[in-house]
Amino acid sequence: MDSSSTIEKIITWMPSLLEASKITLLLTLASVSAALVLSIFLALGKILRVHNRNVPRPLLLLKETGTSAVRWLCSAYIFVFRGTPLLIQLYFIYYTLPKINPAMNIKDRFTAAWIAFSLNIAAYLAEIIRAAIQSIHKGQLEASHALGLSYAQTMRLVVLPQAYRRMVPPVCNEFVMVLKDTSLVSIIALCDLSFQTQKIASARASAVVYIPALVIYLIMTAIFTVTFHLIEKKLAVRE
Repeated sequence: MDSSSTIEKIITWMPSLLEASKITLLLTLASVSAALVLSIFLALGKILRVHNRNVPRPLLLLKETGTSAVRWLCSAYIFVFRGTPLLIQLYFIYYTLPKINPAMNIKDRFTAAWIAFSLNIAAYLAEIIRAAIQSIHKGQLEASHALGLSYAQTMRLVVLPQAYRRMVPPVCNEFVMVLKDTSLVSIIALCDLSFQTQKIASARASAVVYIPALVIYLIMTAIFTVTFHLIEKKLAVRE
């Protein structure tokens, strides 16, 4: 195959590849956004503590039991989703759930992928957020408690504003990893960049299409990597 013919084919394929790239980007952005919200609750739930100041003994026991249950549930969630492959989770949500209960059939492939990715990413982000929160000196927690702040107020006003700067680098790395992991959705025939590339390669009997696909993935990851690096530098200067 001569070079001019190859270039012509790549130019012909580019519109469909770029269109499929929009699905890849949208899935990544939607999944990470939803996962961030869920992961904050998981992280806070995993490290939840009860303050026993001026709390009657029966009520304290009740609160401690509820707190332990929340910690256990959050820890179990993180353990399950970090301990099983994303590919199997995607299979389970799209193919297995309808077999268990027809009412849980998710017909829209994008929605199924979004749910699977969001639930999976949340488990990883929760550990990042938990580590960032626990890196804050416990003296600040004790001072907040002494000032009469509740646990929720301490987290919202004192801990999280400091911890988020420490979360940014690992969260940005996770975003780039998710961008590449979206290629897994080709198994449920969601027309992302990976699936569209496979379709063209199969229909045209040409593996050359993987070259522009690889370049597009590289460009997308490079753009986000540079953007996140600039954000990290800006936060480092402020700190």
